[in-house]
Amino acid sequence: MHAERILPAQTQAPAGEPLRVKDVAAALRVNNATVYAEIKAGRLASYRVGQGRGTIRVSRAAFTQYVTERGIPTSELAVAL
Repeated sequence: MHAERILPAQTQAPAGEPLRVKDVAAALRVNNATVYAEIKAGRLASYRVGQGRGTIRVSRAAFTQYVTERGIPTSELAVAL
């Protein structure tokens, strides 16, 4: 059996700060488009910051809830909650 070493996200939001889409994607090891799809579908709560299109942020509480509801072990995430 092959064991793969899981590396932490290269760019990680400081503890306590909301997560960017790329932080969530890195933590789940998925593409940014997958995170945007989850947000659009209403499965992952987010909010927009700034004028115009702005930028999307996901609170750590919302991300924790998302992970918990799907049974994803937090030990396998590449971001600290």
